[in-house]
Amino acid sequence: MNRSHPLLVMLACTAFSANTSAQFVKGNEAVRASTTGERLVELAPLPSSGPIRKTKPCLAQAGCHAGPWHMVETRAGLMECTEVYAREGTCRPSSYGTTKLSRIWVVKAGGQWLQCQFPDLGSKCVKVFAPPPTNLPYPAFQ
Repeated sequence: MNRSHPLLVMLACTAFSANTSAQFVKGNEAVRASTTGERLVELAPLPSSGPIRKTKPCLAQAGCHAGPWHMVETRAGLMECTEVYAREGTCRPSSYGTTKLSRIWVVKAGGQWLQCQFPDLGSKCVKVFAPPPTNLPYPAFQ
């Protein structure tokens, strides 16, 4: 009887858990659990006016996105989006951990929406709704 099999299963599960735990930002107020244990996710709101409301969004699969991918927690899990608002069609499943891309992490902390350089509130973060140039994020190839 080969006793290494349970050890390999345990190591594989540990590696999987370590990889998946890195795919969220600890302290992200946009993701929480209800009293019934249901996962509740809040998305950054669209501005009430301005050019973003008037322009057609760049769809994730359209090939029109030239900037860093916005990593957004959605009801479907972590997604790579062409914008912080995660409008329908602008997101695709996350490739974090398997594909290196320029990324920004969209989180809510202290009641404000932020764009962070890494999946860590201690990294360089800027307010999404601050006036330019103070809202310009610090993307990182990750």
